Amino acid sequence: MNLVVVESPAKAKTINKYLGPNYTVLASYGHVRDLPAKDGSVKPDEDFAMLWDVDAKSAKRLSDIAEVAKGAERIILATDPDREGEAISWHVLEVLQKKKAVKGAIVQRVVFNAITRSAVTEAMKNPRDIDMELVEAYLARRALDYLVGFTLSPVLWRKLPGARSAGRVQSVALRLVVDREIEIEKFKTQEYWTVEADVTAGSDPFLARLVKHEGKRLTKFDLGNEASAQAAKAAVQAATFKISAVEKKPGKRS
Repeated sequence: MNLVVVESPAKAKTINKYLGPNYTVLASYGHVRDLPAKDGSVKPDEDFAMLWDVDAKSAKRLSDIAEVAKGAERIILATDPDREGEAISWHVLEVLQKKKAVKGAIVQRVVFNAITRSAVTEAMKNPRDIDMELVEAYLARRALDYLVGFTLSPVLWRKLPGARSAGRVQSVALRLVVDREIEIEKFKTQEYWTVEADVTAGSDPFLARLVKHEGKRLTKFDLGNEASAQAAKAAVQAATFKISAVEKKPGKRS
C-alpha cells in the first residue's frame, strides 16, 4: 500500500480516484507545525535552532497519517509545488520520523501543477527527494519573521493602535528609510563651480571642461564661489589654446 500526503482534503478525494485502491491519500490541511509565540522559539546562539509546536487539530491529523504510514511501502509527499509546500512535506516527514512511523518505507516527493489524471500519474512516475534548499529558505524566512516581528509587533501595537504587525520586510525597509533620512539630515551643502566651453578644432564642436588652472589640477571644490569661477573663466577667455596631442583608444560604457 502507498500513502500519499497532500494539503487539501478536496484534492485528496480527487487524487485518490485517479490513483486507485493501492493508494491512500490523506490531507495535512496545510501547515502542521509552527513556532510558539513565546521567547526562545528561535535560538540564534544555537545555530538558529527552532522549537516547533503542533496544535490539537494538526496533532489529530498527523496521528491519522502516522497510523497509515506504519503499514505503507511508500510514503509519497505531494504537497503544493512551492516553498511552503516543500516545507509542509518536510514538517510531515519530521513528525513521522519522530513517531517512528516511517520504518522501512520509501519516502518520495512528487509535485504537480494541475489536478488532472495525466498530471498526477505523470508526477508519480518522476519522484524526487525533498528539496532542502527550498526548506532552508523557508526556515530562514520563518526565523526572520519571528526574530523581527515578535520583538517589534508589540511595540507597533502600543504606538499605533490598529496596526497589524512588523514583519521582516516592513521592518527592514523602514530601517533603510530611516538610515537614509539620517544621512540626508546630516548632509552639509558645499558650493562648487565648474568652467566649461564649447570648442572646435576644425571639426564638430565638443564640450570641454577646465581641469587645470594656475599651474595645478582642479579638484571638485577648488572653485568654491562665483568669484573664483569668474576669474578662471576670464583666464580661459584671455588665453590662446592649441592641440598638444590626440589619443584614440577604444572605450566601453555600461
